[in-house]
Amino acid sequence: MSIFGKKTDLNMLRTIIVDDEAHMRQTLEKMVKQFCPNIKLVAMADSVESGVETIRKYYPDLVLLDIKMGDGTGFDLLRQLEPVDFKVIFITAYDQYAIKAFKFSAIDYILKPVDPDELSEAVCKAENLVQKDFNTQLDTLTENMQSEDKANNKIILKTIDNIHLVKVKDINYCESEGSYTTIYLLNGKKIVVSKTLKDYDDILKEDGFFRVHKSFLINMRLISRFEKGEGGYVVLENESKVPVASRKREQLLEMFERLAG
Repeated sequence: MSIFGKKTDLNMLRTIIVDDEAHMRQTLEKMVKQFCPNIKLVAMADSVESGVETIRKYYPDLVLLDIKMGDGTGFDLLRQLEPVDFKVIFITAYDQYAIKAFKFSAIDYILKPVDPDELSEAVCKAENLVQKDFNTQLDTLTENMQSEDKANNKIILKTIDNIHLVKVKDINYCESEGSYTTIYLLNGKKIVVSKTLKDYDDILKEDGFFRVHKSFLINMRLISRFEKGEGGYVVLENESKVPVASRKREQLLEMFERLAG
């Protein structure tokens, strides 16, 4: 552990790096000093045990936290410090499923090797994050990581006024509204979020969702029938009708044939 001095600027984030690789701690230290002027690095730690001690001693605003360390995981560290009263950016070389869990929970992570632009962007997001929202996101992340029934995975949907926890299987379809997306749920509720449809296409495409139109992303599990016509329409279980772009029609029909076979 090394200490970098006391906070002198109230607008700066008191930050601790926790990573068991010395070269990674050194790399992050250099990047923080060069690319993150809103950070005041106060300490570093090299394990779960020393990380817990360091966080309890220095009361950071932000922790750059490795997931896999010699004596446990970043999640083990956070469980010892609940309720978490600081913000976290995870640093990981983790597998693809874990990356999906991060996306579903809307928690920031950075893949190794660390890109300085991604680090700077994640720090800016963390600076504006409301702590109670982060704890909800962290709970969702932990639940998704531990769940054996992936069909019950939850996704965080953040609006101006609220943060919603929604089961992925309960999403009927998504509709593009420019830089916003409207999420339509099976119960008839709709949630407007400030992310593009492409963002949700990237997150959900491996979970049975298909972009049938530039403005629509549907849950394939909920298709009731396909109505032929110019382009055609997909009718979902609650009788919602979603247009299919002509260039997507053949691909969609091939998917139907695979499901039927």
